[in-house]
Amino acid sequence: MNIQNYINGQFENPINNEWLDNYCPSNGDVYGQIPNSSKEDVENAYIAAQSAFPVWSQTTIEERSRILIKISELLEANLQRFAEAESKDNGKPINLAKSIDIPRAASNFRFFGNAITQFASESHESIGQQAINYTLRQPIGVVGCISPWNLPLYLFTWKIAPAIAAGNCVVAKPSEVTPMTAYLLGDICNKAGLPKGVLNIVHGLGTTTGQAIIEHPEIKAISFTGGTATGAHIAKVAAPMFKKLSLELGGKNPNIIFADCDYDDMLETTVRSSFSNQGQICLCGSRIFVETSIYDKFKIDFIAKVKQLKVGHPSEETTNIGALVSKAHLEKVLNYIEIAKIENGIVLCGGNKIIIKGFENGYYLEPTVIEVATDECIINQEEVFGPVVTIMPFNSEDEVLQMANKVKYGLSATLWTNDLKCTMRMSNQIQAGIVWVNTWMLRDLRTPFGGVKASGVGREGGFEALRFFTEAKNVCIKY
Repeated sequence: MNIQNYINGQFENPINNEWLDNYCPSNGDVYGQIPNSSKEDVENAYIAAQSAFPVWSQTTIEERSRILIKISELLEANLQRFAEAESKDNGKPINLAKSIDIPRAASNFRFFGNAITQFASESHESIGQQAINYTLRQPIGVVGCISPWNLPLYLFTWKIAPAIAAGNCVVAKPSEVTPMTAYLLGDICNKAGLPKGVLNIVHGLGTTTGQAIIEHPEIKAISFTGGTATGAHIAKVAAPMFKKLSLELGGKNPNIIFADCDYDDMLETTVRSSFSNQGQICLCGSRIFVETSIYDKFKIDFIAKVKQLKVGHPSEETTNIGALVSKAHLEKVLNYIEIAKIENGIVLCGGNKIIIKGFENGYYLEPTVIEVATDECIINQEEVFGPVVTIMPFNSEDEVLQMANKVKYGLSATLWTNDLKCTMRMSNQIQAGIVWVNTWMLRDLRTPFGGVKASGVGREGGFEALRFFTEAKNVCIKY
């Protein structure tokens, strides 16, 4: 199946007629092609967006809200179709795409369709000075949104929904590794009545298509989710052009388990937080620290639970772990496991590529648990982004806090304890944008989302996203 660009409400082939193969991770086959779009394709998308902006920016909030909610309803009505496409394109179990990815994509449109109706301007009376100030929140214009391959439609819509809700027009690029659901979204937008040019989806490589978006002189803001190195490159290009930047980058998240936790709940959740989506979530707890007094028990119980996880074809309802997203990524993760062994890490379970009968060329890997003696080893310092976690014991709050913070990342952390004072101390001192206590991945879309240090710049979610996609203008009137 050939995918096309979605520009000005229509589907188009790339101008240069160059194409990229689209691989199915579950069997390694090429099952379609996507545009290898050029600078000219991005320029056409920009022209369409710029032409649509004057009308869309002045469209009533009620009408924008209605269209976004209609998109949400159409995604829900096409749940099975989108879940199957996401599973085939990404390698994740279809049950995960059906229960998490596509419902969340629909929720993104519904949430921001409602949120824009509550996004209010501010006014301040300057008493004694006979003046009043009011602050307008105006759409920026044409903005660029670039999303990753791990949660394709989920994170694609997390960007474009607030952008168009706020009155902007968008030039968007999904990952070239997982383009299918973004392509299908174009038809949904047309059916929902989204005006032509408000959303434009251009497919291609980051080095060409993505580069054309970030360096375009008239695209005024960039929202990007992906790797830290790419984020640094985007900042280097965009910052001198004075573009607004929102960068949600990598993570190497600590999962800190104290002895007084609710053990059974912790164990079940830790398996999930380690291996959901094949460990390909920037929020996965990939460094597990366990208080010494329960470490041996945890090690036995955790490994037993991990060994029960079924690695299989994504279409099977009983599959817990599907295929990794690409052959190159599988090789990268396997290489990290070998480095861990060289650095005296002990592989307690997993660590091997799996051959699934009938799908021998698929990108499957056993869920892997590695015991490490120090938090300074490479596998504890660099983002692996696969079904691989490390475990090690700790003796005190101070010790584990130092290890938790001793990485360049600071996206999220998970804390397991029933000690309120410990919770408050640790949550205050952990260097992360998100701290979950006695839970994981419990999300309220009103809350700010993002990281510190090399995990990014800015915040997404709720009014934070609407603030990012608008410019504040203060008007002072003396009466």
